[in-house]
Amino acid sequence: MLFILNLYFSFVTCSLLYAGVSLKTQELYALVFITRYLDIFTSFVSIYNTIMKLIFLGSTFSIIWYMKRHKLVRRSYDKDQDTFRHWFLVLPCLILALLIHEKFSFLEVMWTFSIFLEAVVILPQLVLLQRTRNIDNLTGQYVFLLGAYRALYILNWIYRYFTEPNYVHWITWISGLGQTLLYADFFYYYIESWKNNKKLQLPA
Repeated sequence: MLFILNLYFSFVTCSLLYAGVSLKTQELYALVFITRYLDIFTSFVSIYNTIMKLIFLGSTFSIIWYMKRHKLVRRSYDKDQDTFRHWFLVLPCLILALLIHEKFSFLEVMWTFSIFLEAVVILPQLVLLQRTRNIDNLTGQYVFLLGAYRALYILNWIYRYFTEPNYVHWITWISGLGQTLLYADFFYYYIESWKNNKKLQLPA
């Protein structure tokens, strides 16, 4: 997990030096982590768990700050193409979390909301890549790793289902599967470009 975490943030940070990274997606990720890690104030699991959550939160907010305020990074950000109305994704996910949850409590609803929102958080990024079409190699790798990161979770769920008694989490499973399916088209074109040693391009 720690390896994937380090890989994820390394590629995010590097990708910010190039056009093609969606600020809208990063803002949604910030909301995902805020609502998911509210338990950091109410319960203590381990030092590792706390540090992991703080790294997710701190790194995401740093990325947003750099994209909005840092002179070099701000100039490379393609604001004119990154116009997906991402906040319209928030309300449906919140309503769904209020209707479908394992336990009706503030922390549980917020956690469920973060799961639903994470399932669609990549949409602004995918739309931006489709609009720009010519995708920088590092940006393409960043998006591919985000999708692969989620796909590996599915393998973990399958393994735990067969090795742990009573391991059933329908909300997480369905949301994770839906999120992975959103990447399917990108995965296809990414693998095709890699096989043919060509620059990654998405159809309009």
